[in-house]
Amino acid sequence: MSGITGTQEFFIGFILLLVAITSGFVVYLVKYLLKCDTGTKKMQEISGAITEGANAFLKRQNTTIALIGVIVTAIIFGLYYMTGQFDLGLKTAIAFVLGALCSGLAGYIGMWISIRANVRTASAARKSINEALKISMYGGSISGLVIVMMSLVGIVGLYIIYGHNPTETPFILVGYGFGASFVALFAQLGGGIYTKAADLGADLVGKVEAGIPEDDPRNPAVIADLVGDNVGDCAGRGADLFESTAAENIGAMILGVAITLVTNNIAWVLFPLVMRAVGLLATIIGIMFVKMKNEDEDPMKALDRGYLITDAVGAVAFFFITRMFLGEHWFWFFIAGIIGIITNILLVKITQYYTTHLYRPVKTIAKSSVSGAATNIISGLAVAFESTLAPILSITAALILAFICGVKGTPAGMNPIIFGLYATAIATMGKLICAAYILAMDTLGPIVDNAGGIVEMSGETHHVRKKTDKLDSLGNTTKALTKGYAIGTAVLATFLLTAAYMENVAKLTGKAFDAINIANVNVFGGAMLGGVLIFLFSGLTLMAVSKAAQYIIEEVRRQFKDKAILSGKKKPDYARCVDITTKGSLKQMILPGVVVIVFPILTGMVLKAEAMGAFLMVATIVGVLVATLMNNGGGAWDNAKKYIESGEHGGKGTGAHAAAIIGDTIGDPFKDTVGPSLHVVIKLLTTITLVLAPLFI
Repeated sequence: MSGITGTQEFFIGFILLLVAITSGFVVYLVKYLLKCDTGTKKMQEISGAITEGANAFLKRQNTTIALIGVIVTAIIFGLYYMTGQFDLGLKTAIAFVLGALCSGLAGYIGMWISIRANVRTASAARKSINEALKISMYGGSISGLVIVMMSLVGIVGLYIIYGHNPTETPFILVGYGFGASFVALFAQLGGGIYTKAADLGADLVGKVEAGIPEDDPRNPAVIADLVGDNVGDCAGRGADLFESTAAENIGAMILGVAITLVTNNIAWVLFPLVMRAVGLLATIIGIMFVKMKNEDEDPMKALDRGYLITDAVGAVAFFFITRMFLGEHWFWFFIAGIIGIITNILLVKITQYYTTHLYRPVKTIAKSSVSGAATNIISGLAVAFESTLAPILSITAALILAFICGVKGTPAGMNPIIFGLYATAIATMGKLICAAYILAMDTLGPIVDNAGGIVEMSGETHHVRKKTDKLDSLGNTTKALTKGYAIGTAVLATFLLTAAYMENVAKLTGKAFDAINIANVNVFGGAMLGGVLIFLFSGLTLMAVSKAAQYIIEEVRRQFKDKAILSGKKKPDYARCVDITTKGSLKQMILPGVVVIVFPILTGMVLKAEAMGAFLMVATIVGVLVATLMNNGGGAWDNAKKYIESGEHGGKGTGAHAAAIIGDTIGDPFKDTVGPSLHVVIKLLTTITLVLAPLFI
């Protein structure tokens, strides 16, 4: 740590200490998990097929991403070189590559642990639902803690290597965020297209046409479907949230630069990294409290206890750290952090309201299914549109209140705007205090989903399947909650990064850039293009799912022509379905991914910096609305189907059930492909513009 003195040394040492503690806890969790029973020989065989398919997909996907990444790296360096900024271009390109590698590794870690936890969860469910919950949560926790830890270590490492200059280095770190966003986009796209293509093939042909149960071993697409849970919900979401934490840390650091310049207090730059490290410790404490009081308790209550404890520990940490380092008006910044924590809880509860069967929205969709598919679809879309209001009100209120706190906390004689913006960054830190815990709950989803599939395919008793069904329902809820959390995080991150972009342009030009003139024709055009990009990307992604699904649907229908497969006398060719889905999804992910990268670059080079500011704002607003609509609508459709399957409105095999399956089929690519991909898109747009800002001037 040569050359680092005083406050920097304390902060970096403190961060590395908490990373070391987290690493030790992760080792404990891994050892515990791997010692757990892996079940019967049949369970192990099914798990092995899932593992083989997931590894094959990731290998091909990463090869594709690496080839595109090499081209993007060359473009970044080349553009900087052409403007005479060789050194900056080289550092940015290296940061991009490191961010991309870490993001890819984060996704792989999420999948690696998931495909080992699924069979152990299935085995544990034969004895105790509490033990099955513990194993699945430990599996998710390993992923969540490692991903947040990697994001933190990568930024701290680059900060030290690139000169640990608090007023210069954060701007170079943007390349790291861009690399993370780049991989997250393609990982989420490829995994999301794969999982929904396989799901559509399994459901439409297996459930609807052949009339066989979900996860039935006679269905040729069932292994591909289970593989999809891992490569979409684990690998894709792991890369997504890795990118989120990286982008938000960097954006907050950049906003802290302006305050450090006027206060000479480096804590404003490093505070976001410290709070992210504290979030790891808070998550560890929360995880230790995840335990059902008895076998009949709703497992969601056990997860909620851990979640609230994580937030409570984070709130206490905010109190002491803001008091120690953020000046005489620290209390206002502490309040900003609490606003972030409260906003997070609100977004989780709002998502629960719109996506679980306990409340009006899902019950309304289920009831409308009695009169057919058309009314199911109309009701689902109505709920999806309605669900955008409450999250936007919560996020808007959080931003405004946090900004006011920053203004109140401004020292005499200083610019209240920069302190107000920084307070919104602190609110984001509050929201992210539980990032590792939320990711743990998200990864739990595909683990318990796979466990249910393994139990069904291995021929376990109805009693065991009933336990895994309960956990599967829990997993659907946690995955929906994570999407609500992720979109709120994406909004706050994009606001930070947009402010950081304007700060960077002002720094590069030496002129104030604190307003965007929407009456300027170029600026208005940029705003329009930002909005339409979201719709174009959503359309291309939905079409990609449709095309990839057609490949697998045709294959399942072909195999079902063999009556011996449907009668259970002959084993389906699972591997062929996995291979077809892999090739189809990777082929279809390229166009929407490339469009998102090329579109803003061309817009910025033609319409210039101010127009790009408008582009970012409108793309963020439209992207948030569409993503929320997709996430909540898809989740509501899914749980309406499960609500009917539980026995409501006649249960399975009725017309209402058939209508609900169609609604769920439409909602699947909404919530698992387009919605999550849009989280990445709106952050990717800001990191691209930050990295390439010198070219837009």
